[in-house]
Amino acid sequence: MISVRGRSWLRRRPSRPAERDQPGTGAAHVVAVPGLGLSTAVARRTLDQLPDVARTVVLLPGYGRRAPRGTPVAPGQLAARVVDRLGDGGPVVLVGHSASCQVVAEATRRAPDRVAALVLVGPTTDPRAATWPALVHRWLRTAAHERPGQIPLLVRAYARTGLVSMARGMDAARRHRLDRILAGVPCPVLVVRGRDDAICPADWAAALATAAPRGTAETLAGAHMVPITHSQVLAERIAAFVEDHVVER
Repeated sequence: MISVRGRSWLRRRPSRPAERDQPGTGAAHVVAVPGLGLSTAVARRTLDQLPDVARTVVLLPGYGRRAPRGTPVAPGQLAARVVDRLGDGGPVVLVGHSASCQVVAEATRRAPDRVAALVLVGPTTDPRAATWPALVHRWLRTAAHERPGQIPLLVRAYARTGLVSMARGMDAARRHRLDRILAGVPCPVLVVRGRDDAICPADWAAALATAAPRGTAETLAGAHMVPITHSQVLAERIAAFVEDHVVER
């Protein structure tokens, strides 16, 4: 049994299956949405290192799945899909990366009783860099610090989602104000970034943590693709956050 802010709940499976459900021996249930264009394999690099939790990866249009013309890809629209995927089980820990942070934050604001804690890894979009030229500039600055060894994994993931779908998703995400959404999120929020991540600079991460009533920000080693390049360190930090805020009795 879990106690979160005075509430107790037992972990149960979602009534509608999400992608890649994996049971755990503990009570916590971590649900991750991969970043824009990324895959289940990317999310599992971190999730599979979390001890004693149930793990679910949810793929969405633009976020691991193709988004045909006319498919809604705005964070708020995709959030409704995430909430629906949670089924009627107890509260979960939602994890987002990059642009999917905006999706899971929207889902938390819409269904606060369903989310025990929120983890945002390298969240976009800093309103100071919401134009395409500014986004590209920050991406190039960050790419210089990324490990080349991750390229084959990224190519496979991007090919599956499709560059057009990714561009549509980013165009919607860049217009979205994550800081304003977090102001209405009551659960604990952990904002994590890589030290060399220009897409999510330190002051943007700090601003998001400040916007959330119960937010905190931390910087780890790495750049924007921390879930790939520093998955063990990230998993350790998420596990500590879950232990601190989702306390087993």
